[in-house]
Amino acid sequence: MRIPRRLMSAAAVLGLTVTGTALTTGTAEAASYNSACGSGYKVIDSMDVGDGNTFLTYNSSTGYNCVVTVGDAPGTPQILGANLRRHNTTTSWPAGTQDDGVYNYYAGPLYLYAPGACIDWGGRAESNYTRINYGVHCG
Repeated sequence: MRIPRRLMSAAAVLGLTVTGTALTTGTAEAASYNSACGSGYKVIDSMDVGDGNTFLTYNSSTGYNCVVTVGDAPGTPQILGANLRRHNTTTSWPAGTQDDGVYNYYAGPLYLYAPGACIDWGGRAESNYTRINYGVHCG
């Protein structure tokens, strides 16, 4: 049986279109910075922390760093955490250096004035594992 070339081409294009749609449907969009730290803060680093992203921002006019973790599913309760402190080698995070809980949008913001010091920062989203970058962004 001979199939017309035009029909085969149309079937191939339709197959690619359906396959492309199937591959992209349901893909979660990565969380983007939501300006939760306030005006004047610019993102200087970020990390994927599971079902969200943690953003490290800096305000050059005040000298403050700020960390916020934004979930991938805004408006839905998620386990989110944000961490920020001066660099040290202990595993403890004193009060005010972390924010963990169930949030609809984001954890944090946490602020730190650390001119001339290195910082530890990170976060988590829908995970028991907190990802931290130690001793970075030294001023």
